[in-house]
Amino acid sequence: VQLQASGGGLVQAGGSLTLSCAASGRTFSSYHMAWFRQAPGREREFVAVQTWSGGSTSYADSVKGRFTISRDNAKNTVHLQMNSLKPEDTAVYYCAAGRVLAFNKDLYTYWGQGTLVTVSS
Repeated sequence: VQLQASGGGLVQAGGSLTLSCAASGRTFSSYHMAWFRQAPGREREFVAVQTWSGGSTSYADSVKGRFTISRDNAKNTVHLQMNSLKPEDTAVYYCAAGRVLAFNKDLYTYWGQGTLVTVSS
C-alpha cells in the first residue's frame, strides 16, 4: 500500500481544514487507517484511527470533538476533518495503514509522506 497525504496549509485559529490520504493497492479496505502528527521537537503522536470496515473510530483526547476521521473504501481514501483548530495543532500530519488496531505508531506498516498544517494565533 502506498499512501499520499495532502490538504495541509496555513489556517487561522478557529478555522477548519480537511486532510486527505489517497492509497494505492487493492488491499486498502483490509487496513485500519490512522492519522498521526509530529510537531517540531516532539515525538510523533496518535491523532485518530478508523477500523478497516469504518465501523469504529478513536481519537486522541486533544482532538476529540474537533476532528473527524472518515474513509471511503471504494475510492481508497481517508480524510481528517479538522475544526476549531488551535495553534497547538500545528504539526506535520501523517496517514498510516496497519493490520493491528493501535495507538502506537510502531505498529503501523505503511506511511504517507506527511502534510504540514500551520495554525496561526
